[in-house]
Amino acid sequence: MAAILILGQGSLPTARRLQAALPEAVIYGLKGRVTGADRVYDGFGETLRELYQRDVPIIALCASGIIIRSLAPLLQNKRVEPPVLAVAEDGSAVVPLLGGLRGVNDLARRIGAALGQAPAITTTGEVRLALTLEHPPSGYVLRNPADGKAFMSDVLAGETVRVIGQAPWLAASRLVNDPNGRLILRVTTEDHQPEVGELVFHPRSLVLAAREVSDDLPQQVQAALAAERLAVQAVACLLVPVVAAGQPAAHQAAALLGCPLRFGDADLPDARHHGPIAIAQASDPTALSLPGLRQGRLAVIGLGPGAADLMAPAVKDELHRAGHLIGYDPYLQMAGPFRPDQVVHGSDNRVEMDRARHALQLAAAGERVVVVSSGDPGVFAMATAVMEALHASDDPLWHGVDLVVLPGISAAQAAAARAGAPLGHDFCTLSLSDNLKPWSVILDRLIHAAQADLVLALYNPLSRARPWQLGEALELLRRYRAPETVVVLGRDVGRPAEAMTITTLRELHPQQVDMRTVVIIGSSLTRHFPRGAGGQWAYTPRWYPNQ
Repeated sequence: MAAILILGQGSLPTARRLQAALPEAVIYGLKGRVTGADRVYDGFGETLRELYQRDVPIIALCASGIIIRSLAPLLQNKRVEPPVLAVAEDGSAVVPLLGGLRGVNDLARRIGAALGQAPAITTTGEVRLALTLEHPPSGYVLRNPADGKAFMSDVLAGETVRVIGQAPWLAASRLVNDPNGRLILRVTTEDHQPEVGELVFHPRSLVLAAREVSDDLPQQVQAALAAERLAVQAVACLLVPVVAAGQPAAHQAAALLGCPLRFGDADLPDARHHGPIAIAQASDPTALSLPGLRQGRLAVIGLGPGAADLMAPAVKDELHRAGHLIGYDPYLQMAGPFRPDQVVHGSDNRVEMDRARHALQLAAAGERVVVVSSGDPGVFAMATAVMEALHASDDPLWHGVDLVVLPGISAAQAAAARAGAPLGHDFCTLSLSDNLKPWSVILDRLIHAAQADLVLALYNPLSRARPWQLGEALELLRRYRAPETVVVLGRDVGRPAEAMTITTLRELHPQQVDMRTVVIIGSSLTRHFPRGAGGQWAYTPRWYPNQ
């Protein structure tokens, strides 16, 4: 996924042309200057550095100088830097700047083709040989990249090269294959240790399949490869039976091999067998069709309070990479906009288990799925529903899903930050909704929390169906808390309709609160005082009177 950064509205047409050629790319527009971008940002330099540190390929429609000055403090290791390109606002120039070992020149050619421009490639190896040895084509991996620079320097200085094995991508280059060459470029699936003056490329053409999965599967695949002296780097995928999709040993073996895990029958044509492991080899790694069902991914994410700048970068990445997005309709609207190829599954807020099962079904079928929650997904939100649905299922494909939970800033945290630090000492979080637990249990917990002098963050304080409950809860709390107890009301924090109120327990009325408000009831130590810009600050000291 690449990021296309633009500074003005005039760059948007060119950015859209680039996005058509790079469908997964996301257009970032400068806030206040660009309308119609996929995402907005406040500061160019800060955004550029954040994307760079997240290893996101960057295409910036601006002068090269501003990119260089912004990224200069971060430039350390050229082997790990992502591709970075400067493109003229009107698309008349394409200049690769960074990421020569990570495919920046290939990306520059794709962009140049989309814009009808020849990219300004200046890498010596590319200019003289039309070749970057440290960045082989998809389907191949360089075993010893640390030797690439010296190897290429020797080639450019006039050393001859002998090619051993099939390297079809070299046909488009100007590198001459000399049978007597001193340097060796070897392409092999064998576990060959590079010698001095040698680069070893492994084609990812091996498919390993296990007829059955036991706890020692990682050792079994290692033994099978060792028996044929095959390189781990040449493995394209590990195939295990569907019934073993959720077994830890299958996932551990795939991680050991550094390859994708697939699910299906282990009947591979022309395979060699080593115990329960079969090894098959394709002739062309670039055209290899992997067998079985791919492992799906399910990310349960928290948007935070709603503002894009308060959303975790990892959450943004999952949203952009997802094929399917599932959630409560208003939360999906907060998470968008989405690409035309992304499927959005919106629903009512009262069908959490249905959403969780739907998400697991899609992911088990090999899809990349995101379940969207506001705030944090583990706080009265969808992570629990997904875990519960998975726990209740005996479907091995459900348990084989690559499942992750990505946190977000919760409503209580967002409101507390706006108010100051009312959660600065021990606190508890309670939901006043009795949809999933009895009202008597809620009252009992309120009593114990009030007696313990904990700060209380109250979620779901009232709704049309239960407008009386907050009033009853406040009556109970007033038996244990002083009338001057500080209360913070945070409504729609991080959204356009944000409203913050600092009041007291005596002055608090249910009419001030709705379902989109989080109510923070302070402890006996919570204080408030005027802030310079107007309004009040609230905080709870970290010390306690007897200390």
